[in-house]
Formats: sequence, structure tokens, C-alpha cells
Amino acid sequence: MGQYPLRVPDYILDQARRAAEEENVSVNQFLGTLIAEGLGHRRAVLSMRERAERGNPEAALAILEQIVGDDPDAGDERPF
Repeated sequence: MGQYPLRVPDYILDQARRAAEEENVSVNQFLGTLIAEGLGHRRAVLSMRERAERGNPEAALAILEQIVGDDPDAGDERPF
């Protein structure tokens, strides 16, 4: 396991200490979990951006136009 000296403002460390105490974990474990969650969120956002760039809105709308059936629910209508 690696080590990294981390400097944070006192008010953030105080919040982290209180939150870690509420969760019954060490401050180290609490901060490690927050970092892991943040990295996971970042990966998800980057993945969605990449997928959005590959998307083809015109093709998606063409597929939706082929659907026969009920009208959209109120609020789900296309904006144009």
C-alpha cells in the first residue's frame, strides 16, 4: 500500500474526523474511501462523455420515429 502526505485545510480535516467518527472508521479509511468514490465517479463521467461523442442523435431519433404505439407521457414529449 502506498503512502502520500496530504495537506488539507483544518476545517476539512475537522469535518473528515467527525464523519469518520460517525462511520466508526479511521480518518485514513474514510479519506481513502472518499478518494476511491471520487475516482470512480470521474471514470464514469469520462466514459459517458466518450460514449456521447460516439453517439448519433439523428440515427437515434430515426429509430424512435419507427415506434408505433402510445403517445409519450406528459412531460416526455420531444421539445420541438
